Amino acid sequence: MIFRVATRRDLPAVLALLADEDQVLDPATTAVGEEHERAFAAIESDARNEMLVLTDTGADGTEGSDGTVLGCLQLTYIPGLGQGGQERALVEAVRVRADRRGEGLGAELMRLAAERARGRGCALIQLTSNKRRTAAHRFYERLGFARSHEGFKLPLERP
Repeated sequence: MIFRVATRRDLPAVLALLADEDQVLDPATTAVGEEHERAFAAIESDARNEMLVLTDTGADGTEGSDGTVLGCLQLTYIPGLGQGGQERALVEAVRVRADRRGEGLGAELMRLAAERARGRGCALIQLTSNKRRTAAHRFYERLGFARSHEGFKLPLERP
């Protein structure tokens, strides 16, 4: 497997993972809208944001010819005055292909993300997870994440 920063070529596969976590969608049939293009360009151009992917490798250990995206996550680095002024990493949009779960890919994806955040000097990694995703909660707890806070969200109306 190869862990790397996503490129524009990965966008349909990432959107397919985010669209339905319970089944495998064909990236070739995934619509990439203008809003997705804008969001990806913003992530790509922001030094505090990274969309990361885990891809399959070919027999020679290099990225396979189709570059199958097996998992993804977004890391956002947040400066702050807490934690001794150290950054923290926010993990979002964690997904692993439904047909590849149970192989340790999610744990490897999170391990590599933590390594990346640690290398940047982050003091901690934080994430939120939808209350309905109980399997994901068990997964995060197995990795050592603690339910230390209650999260709140407020949808904002567009002007």
